[in-house]
Amino acid sequence: MSAAATASKKRKVLVTAALPYSNNRPHVGHLGGAYIPADIYVRYLRLAGADVRFVCGSDDHGVAIMITAEKEGKTPAEVANYYRAKQAEDFAGMGISFDIYSGTSVCPLHAAQSQRFFRHIHDKGYFEKQSSRQFYDEARAAFLPDRYVKGECGFCGTPDQNGDQCENCGKMLDVDSLKNARSVLSGEPAVVKDTVHWFLDLSRFGTEVERWLETAKVREQTKAYVSGLLSTGLVKRAMTRDLSWGIPVPLQDPDATGKVLYVWFDAPIGYISFSQELCQRAGQSASAADAWWRSDDAEVYHFIGEDNTVFHCIIWIAMLAAEGSTRLPNGVIVNHFFNMQLPGGAVEKISKSRGTAVWIGDYLEAGGDPDTLRYYLTSIASEKSRSVFKPDDLEHRHNGELADTLGNLVNRITSFTIKHCGPNVPEIDADKITDLDRALEAGLRSTFDDVTRELEGHSFKAALERVMQFARECNKYVDEKAPWSSRKTDMEATKVTLNYVLHAIHGLGVMLLPFIPGAASKIVGAFGRDLPSVQWLDAVEARLVGAPLSQPPILFQKLGAQPTQK
Repeated sequence: MSAAATASKKRKVLVTAALPYSNNRPHVGHLGGAYIPADIYVRYLRLAGADVRFVCGSDDHGVAIMITAEKEGKTPAEVANYYRAKQAEDFAGMGISFDIYSGTSVCPLHAAQSQRFFRHIHDKGYFEKQSSRQFYDEARAAFLPDRYVKGECGFCGTPDQNGDQCENCGKMLDVDSLKNARSVLSGEPAVVKDTVHWFLDLSRFGTEVERWLETAKVREQTKAYVSGLLSTGLVKRAMTRDLSWGIPVPLQDPDATGKVLYVWFDAPIGYISFSQELCQRAGQSASAADAWWRSDDAEVYHFIGEDNTVFHCIIWIAMLAAEGSTRLPNGVIVNHFFNMQLPGGAVEKISKSRGTAVWIGDYLEAGGDPDTLRYYLTSIASEKSRSVFKPDDLEHRHNGELADTLGNLVNRITSFTIKHCGPNVPEIDADKITDLDRALEAGLRSTFDDVTRELEGHSFKAALERVMQFARECNKYVDEKAPWSSRKTDMEATKVTLNYVLHAIHGLGVMLLPFIPGAASKIVGAFGRDLPSVQWLDAVEARLVGAPLSQPPILFQKLGAQPTQK
């Protein structure tokens, strides 16, 4: 087979992480909910040889940014640009390896792409122009879309909910189901007035959503939740808004004057426009992104938090089905919310105003180790239910699992080998190999198979648990073989022990590269490996006999203080 033919068979995967509103910096809940899981998957795919693109950027339009701009006395563009830069800085500090981090207000292709989507759906007759009832602030003479209005959920009674969706029950809200509504602008009660908008009737695409849900890779609770929404019937959803900050509605219609696209219409299109921008940055045409977005040879996965489920698993699927030329995603990987429990306190929702948040920028500025936070958030991942971030538990796991179980193993074995066998992985006498040695090698291979399967299934918590289980097995092996004693009587048997455990340590390093890339790269580097050349299969297939060996620096210093909270 020719090189070109081989390359054409390479797995192509495009991964996106939810676009954060550009009105704040990320906290640990954001990171654990979408960005670390997506990054773990991307890093694994790259090691496995896939052709991967990791796409993200800020969601700059809509009410959230306008509210922040009003509070800070800035323009929406100034707010978006400031926070986008801070977000990119925080993500980079945590080792999130985006190929592009753009923004819906600065991507040179996004407005045109969003308007093309809108016109295409409009020309196919899927939009319905109609007068609708909308909340209105009489004191400010302004309509109140979405997050400009708060009230009580009419389904579950939860107070202080935004005007588009209840955070508690997940139901979509409108002027009839949001009770005791008040304006965020003035604090006054909101009244209801008529305005004209363009609606997408989601019920027309219920069958497409059902079919997609049958084959898509989604977690079971996501499938159950979306199926429940489908069973109660989908509704019409306005895809335009009465706002000054956003992408203008691209219609020659007097009623379109002063209206912009609904932020949840243009935001997911950012995945496509950012992909096109990435291609342009690489010297290609924007249409090169079609290799991912219009080809059955590629896979597309979205990583999001639970509050974005409706938008990605129903509205986005309906939009794509209506537009018709763009592929549906292969999967939407949803994680639940993280709560916070400070020492001695109760479990609470992560909240800036209540002081129950660990902000990524603060954590990094205080000297927090990115690998420690990545490890901890993955170890408590909210894949099946909501999880609780506990600063004291982070310290406990860092000291007991990262420093003791992993770091101590790596440092004591590399230093012992260099001291007693020299600066290379020792050669061995095959006659000295025991069943205990063979069992360790078999354990490495079974761990590799298990971890690969869990990663492919987007079960990152289970994958990490399996790696650390093997690290404990390695420590047990070393304790049982006791090379510090055997070297006094049988150096050849000691070399076997060291050879096998060094192969296991190298395998641990490769398997941990997606999870804790900083420390794992030091482990792999201790064997003289050039990181870009490392492949996933090297975890079990690398031939290390005679390889140069060095002792890495201490991987994890013991923690004695908790990360900074603000």
